[in-house]
Amino acid sequence: MIREIKKEDRQLYMEMSEEFYNSEAVLHSIPESYREAAWEEMMRSEEYAKGYILEKDGEPAGYGLTSYTFSQEAGGKVVWLEELYIRPQFRCQGLGKEFFTYVDEKIAPMVKRIRLEIEPDNLRAKKLYLAMGYEDLAYAQMVKEVQEGK
Repeated sequence: MIREIKKEDRQLYMEMSEEFYNSEAVLHSIPESYREAAWEEMMRSEEYAKGYILEKDGEPAGYGLTSYTFSQEAGGKVVWLEELYIRPQFRCQGLGKEFFTYVDEKIAPMVKRIRLEIEPDNLRAKKLYLAMGYEDLAYAQMVKEVQEGK
């Protein structure tokens, strides 16, 4: 089952996002304050970020995090699938496909493009994404970190 995140899920979200950022699915961990900022934004509004809890037989099995932007190239609003984390004991039970089906049914009708990133060595995730209709994008991304107060 996929459900929208609620205020009561704060501790659960913080635990699972810590698990995610200490897993092989990401290139590096992030400070707890970043995860707290994401939580605060999800609770503030749905304008930029939205969270989801994945459950299996009533147990918290993972979470998803989406964010929104506008893209001239795409011709409108774009949703980024920022994070999808499924706890190890719940993997290979169809939850990833269930989340992507949820995105296709509930989110895709409101946007022009769905986009996600993948850690290059995460072949298992890439196989799922390809099976769900995603394609490689020939862009390499670059970032510039901006310090607070500038």
